Amino acid sequence: MENSLREAAIAHAPFFITAPGETDVLFYGIAWFVVLAVFALGAFYLTLHALPEKLAHHANHTQIQLIGVLTLLALFTHNGVFWVAALVLAVVRFPDFISPIQAIADSLKTIARNKGEFGDSTRHEPVTETSVTPDMTQQENPKDV
Repeated sequence: MENSLREAAIAHAPFFITAPGETDVLFYGIAWFVVLAVFALGAFYLTLHALPEKLAHHANHTQIQLIGVLTLLALFTHNGVFWVAALVLAVVRFPDFISPIQAIADSLKTIARNKGEFGDSTRHEPVTETSVTPDMTQQENPKDV
């Protein structure tokens, strides 16, 4: 009687319950699914983490380095503020302040080298050691003696 009760229970059992001594196919299927899902989520997470660096292709070298540091900080500290800051830096295009200032500096060097030849009607003579300055006293000329 007990044997027939066991066989009747096994016959009415759901599909996910395996009989004794048989391979649990659902367990192995779920185990493989979990392993593949972890790898897929890890790849998605790392791809999402690299998004600011991919968006920063227009940025200058310093900005790209700053974005890289912020994304690494976000990756290792699990702090989303660093990732958001890197994303904002990657999306925002900063104006180029250095090039106009460098052009102004180069122009001033050229003007200083030419000693005021451009646009100046009076030419300034360079001050040398032999020229007289206001604080110097007039010395006698040896020819006058």
